[in-house]
Amino acid sequence: MEVTIIGAGLAGSEAALQLAKRDIKVNLYEMRPNKTTGAHTGENCAEFVCSNSLGSYDKSNASGLLKHEMEILGGELIKIAYACRVPAGNALAIDRELFAKTVTEKIESNANIKLIREELTELPNTPAIIASGPLTSDKLADKIKEFTENEHLHFFDAIAPIVERDSINFDKAFYASRYDKGEASYINCPMNKEEYDKFYNILINAPRIELKDFEKDAKFFESCLPVEVLASRGVDTLRFGPMKPVGLIDKRTNEENYAVVQLRQDNSAKTLYNLVGFQTNLKWGSQKELLHSIPGLENANIVRFGVMHRNTFINSPKVLNACLQTKKRPDLFFAGQITGTEGYTESIATGLLAGINMAKLLQGEKLIELPEETMLGALTHYISDEAHEKFQPINSNWGILPPVDLPKKERKNKKLKAELMANRSLETLSNIFSGNFI
Repeated sequence: MEVTIIGAGLAGSEAALQLAKRDIKVNLYEMRPNKTTGAHTGENCAEFVCSNSLGSYDKSNASGLLKHEMEILGGELIKIAYACRVPAGNALAIDRELFAKTVTEKIESNANIKLIREELTELPNTPAIIASGPLTSDKLADKIKEFTENEHLHFFDAIAPIVERDSINFDKAFYASRYDKGEASYINCPMNKEEYDKFYNILINAPRIELKDFEKDAKFFESCLPVEVLASRGVDTLRFGPMKPVGLIDKRTNEENYAVVQLRQDNSAKTLYNLVGFQTNLKWGSQKELLHSIPGLENANIVRFGVMHRNTFINSPKVLNACLQTKKRPDLFFAGQITGTEGYTESIATGLLAGINMAKLLQGEKLIELPEETMLGALTHYISDEAHEKFQPINSNWGILPPVDLPKKERKNKKLKAELMANRSLETLSNIFSGNFI
């Protein structure tokens, strides 16, 4: 038995490791470094591009619950992520270089996996998992379009800038996590009203990088909007979004600020920090002017400017079932962001499920369709629901899970609701797999 996987990103790497530990041979194709995507910078497998954070690991957070589910299901990359983590409060942030290097070494040392550095431009006619990601090459995308008989949908994803920690002015910046929850691992740059107004005026008047003709009708994913797009919705939009000041008090002043820019640790050495929620497509000169207008970043050394790139995903409700198997061809699966599941954690999780189900198919076993009471089950049912008329990418969130019964007086208690949903999910998975799932 042998499986072809296209793409050695988060989903493809997880799927390969799942198949390999079930003694199934894998040919894992990755076009980098021979052909780049325009967003990736290295040649290692499972490279993080936009951010180094997988989001919260608290089970009362939707993304955190998904991580707990992956642990029950025997996820491989989630274990590596915890081994490569860097401080980030309640978030699971990783040293992205160490993580990618570790995943690559694990894949290259596995006797059941052959890592092939070539671009595949045809869909294999043998068992295969397509995990080519949101930056699928044009030639392969055309073949996928032919197979699905549906037009691809496109949206745009923007990457946040990274600065050197030693260039930050800590006479103004301070360490804190919101409401003092967890370790004070975020760097915060506070603004008063005058400073915010200056920043806002630079932002809304800054020139953007020209989009190509085919990009002019860009569709943005709401949870990853460029900062300039958010700013265009109103002068206070940022203050109630990525720059909200609530729960962030500089203990040197004990003052609540008008707005706050947060930076999150990006590597284990604590030398690099990325600006949280500052994905952008501004021209680089304008980005420099904007960042240097932020108190504490006046002389910041910018090691990576923000960029914006096209994401591609299939019309999954027409193409996939909830097992991530194509309706048209049983031995072909899709996984990762190309399915319309958005986010690092979600990419790994769908790779996990696709790998498990491909193994079950080849071994003549019944495929796993996870219950909708679980976060991963809710995600896969959502993207395979044919009732969608205008399918858009989705990430883990409580709104896609079936409701829980709450007393009338507790129905607005979001924390209690999340805890009950999380406990229900984990109990459901534990009952199905009895802790012995491989």
